[in-house]
Amino acid sequence: MDYAVIMAGGTGKRLWPLSRRSRPKQVLKLLDGQTLLRRCFGRLRPICDDRNILVLTNAGYADLVRENLPELPYGNVIAEPIVRDTAGAIGLAASVLTKYDPNATMAVVTADHIIEPDDVFQKAMGSAISFVNSNTEAMITFGIRPTFPSTQFGYVQLAEGGGPDGIRKVASFREKPDEKAASEYVSRGDFYWNSGMFVWKAKTLLKALTDRLAATREPLRRIQAAWDGPLQDEALKEWFPKLPKISIDYAVMETAENVYGMELDCRWLDLGSFAALADIIESDADDNIVVAGHSELMDSHNNIIITEDTGHLIAAIGLKNMVVAHSGDATLVCPVGETYRLKDLLEKIKERQGEQFL
Repeated sequence: MDYAVIMAGGTGKRLWPLSRRSRPKQVLKLLDGQTLLRRCFGRLRPICDDRNILVLTNAGYADLVRENLPELPYGNVIAEPIVRDTAGAIGLAASVLTKYDPNATMAVVTADHIIEPDDVFQKAMGSAISFVNSNTEAMITFGIRPTFPSTQFGYVQLAEGGGPDGIRKVASFREKPDEKAASEYVSRGDFYWNSGMFVWKAKTLLKALTDRLAATREPLRRIQAAWDGPLQDEALKEWFPKLPKISIDYAVMETAENVYGMELDCRWLDLGSFAALADIIESDADDNIVVAGHSELMDSHNNIIITEDTGHLIAAIGLKNMVVAHSGDATLVCPVGETYRLKDLLEKIKERQGEQFL
């Protein structure tokens, strides 16, 4: 049977103070009142039955996820007791699926991206699932054709040729490059941004992971054995932290055989910063990006003004090239060009104010 696993554990520090440790960016209602998680779930429903969609998230976010996706069965939200990288999280999901369906086909998608249009995404996922169902040892990753030489994304190189639906062998994976290498990748035409989305048989991924990373075998075996029983939570808390903290690319994809890729010909945007809002929200006549129930701006240009509090008024006079982000207990005011310093600001807040505002 076909399943989808949504990775929804990220925090999104670059969207502080809207995104917090207790409230990650994927549950912020920034998209016409919808969340990124809700949009992701909606894209998957034509592909999988609701009962076959799982969400992997941090334990602190589990209730938020269930509130955002009330259609999901309670047990389909898998709460990780500690932060681990993608190899541990995906290995956990594969272990759970193979316990009940040894032949499960598993699509792994991310909750924190804008992907449009939905029908192109759904067609690509359907093609990948069909390919894996016919080629059970295959593992597929999705590449996004780069629109600029980004140094923030990893890249995947696809070989020439290709089979049905443009599925090709992967020639290489490259980690986040410097500007020179990124420019070369874009000019070559055979390199794509690594989307972090995959399709494979759960048993194929699980074998590849445990073969290459022996330290995953016992924890995943113990968790699987206890799953859906009275000791499930105890086993998860004891054994999940023992999984190595490593990405699925490093652990499996970069060295595995039978790795394929296909271009996902979609608009793909990582909503990881305030500046990214300019790519998805139409600006006003003065080039202001405004997400607010009430706002009054006079002689203000090129600003990003955002709040989820629909009853809160944001007013400004003569404001230019600024970010104003309001939440219930904190407000950020920052030049658009200096939002990269948010990490340093959060460290200072932690030092001086404690963790209550993080």
